[in-house]
Amino acid sequence: MRVNKKILITVCLLSGIILLASMTLIRQQTPAQSQQPQQFPKYVNLKVLPKKITHEQLGVVMGHWASALGVKCNFCHYMNPDTRKMEYPNDSKPEKLMARKMYLMATKINKKFFKGEKDSVGMAALVKVNCYTCHHGVAKLDNATWPKQGGPGGQRGPGGPGGPGGPQGTTGGSSSPDKKP
Repeated sequence: MRVNKKILITVCLLSGIILLASMTLIRQQTPAQSQQPQQFPKYVNLKVLPKKITHEQLGVVMGHWASALGVKCNFCHYMNPDTRKMEYPNDSKPEKLMARKMYLMATKINKKFFKGEKDSVGMAALVKVNCYTCHHGVAKLDNATWPKQGGPGGQRGPGGPGGPGGPQGTTGGSSSPDKKP
């Protein structure tokens, strides 16, 4: 049996239009949440995140941070050993204080270097710095991610990249910002 291509294309396009129209009608029939003012929970001790943040938005942000560092909530948040419940407003863990500093650092970098401008081709620049940019799922960078002195090839030798007699800073490996080469 041979299928006429024009009929097949027409049927597919009409099916798509009907599907989109039905989705629009279904969305309009659901309770109008947009007519009610959005309720923001009163979170305590938000210092770098917006005060008007929904529970869902906060969950997304925390999920991204946890995923980027490969950790769970108790990495930054204090768990009361008596009640076995998380005390989210508690600032006693240094990891939580560092997370705030790192968030402010990433925000500052993004404002300074990635202002939502267009790239040279005229496309929206999607490059931004976030936790995953450096962490790649590892909470403590000094333990796993900084290359050893000399980069992937091991220790620098005489005449090698970045070594004596070789080009300085062109192909040599990078080192941790805390260490001097």
